[in-house]
Amino acid sequence: MPGAYEPPPRPDDPSPPPGELELPVVTSASQFTEVGHTAGRPRIVVPPVRVERGVVVFDLDGTILDDLALISAVAADVMQKAFGTPPEEARIHYLATTGMPFEAQLAQLYPSAPAVLRKSTAVTFHQRKVTEAYAKAKPFPEIPKLLKRLGSERWTLAISTGAETEMADILLEREGLRYWFEEALGSGEGTKREHLTEYRRRFPDVPVFLVGDSRFDMEAATSIPGVTALGRASTLTGWGLTPQDLRQWGAAWADYSLSELPEVIDRLTRPPVKRARPSAKRPAKRR
Repeated sequence: MPGAYEPPPRPDDPSPPPGELELPVVTSASQFTEVGHTAGRPRIVVPPVRVERGVVVFDLDGTILDDLALISAVAADVMQKAFGTPPEEARIHYLATTGMPFEAQLAQLYPSAPAVLRKSTAVTFHQRKVTEAYAKAKPFPEIPKLLKRLGSERWTLAISTGAETEMADILLEREGLRYWFEEALGSGEGTKREHLTEYRRRFPDVPVFLVGDSRFDMEAATSIPGVTALGRASTLTGWGLTPQDLRQWGAAWADYSLSELPEVIDRLTRPPVKRARPSAKRPAKRR
């Protein structure tokens, strides 16, 4: 593409063999060191409230909505047009750093690109994500029944997403799911780590679970005391994250479906059973 930005190759980082893509999974920085992203704060201070059992916080994209294939296709096209990255390579790099705001992904993937180019690319991505991905996205099949069951079992449900809060509300309303969620925090309220810190403040002294689908979700959860990471594994073509992958990054449990989530949460919050010590045998009386 004439005039497209091409990151200069690093001499200590040779190109991968043909047919293989170098994935920035292990070496990419965590979302806690995001560059080019100004973390927001909640617009109003919500007073803490007491809840009955605990809080289950859900990521949106790839966890509630089966939309990563749609979103990654948009991201690949946007990155190809802006930076000249081959589409399949751009798609894999997007997926490898998903879980953080797109602006932060671009800052990591194209650190020497002009900031104004990264900003305009992010604006284009967000616009196209709405019209080309969210317009078609649907929840995973088990989600409606899962949320209804968790709600009936008196769990407080919340959303933490890198999307805009207003967009998350619209999508959940469209699918008839917003009713089940007490709160929703999006990109305007900060990073996932900050969302979890805020939820711990709003809902004190109860267990908090984060259900996500990426390395960054797992890292965010395990960095906050009192938060447990749970993962949805993926079979997305060209980017499969197994339950073992997510456990490696801190998930206490992970599977390809969330159908068993209520049983898992019950098991993880159940008090340990105290086993009675065996009574010492008295010596037999001599006759």
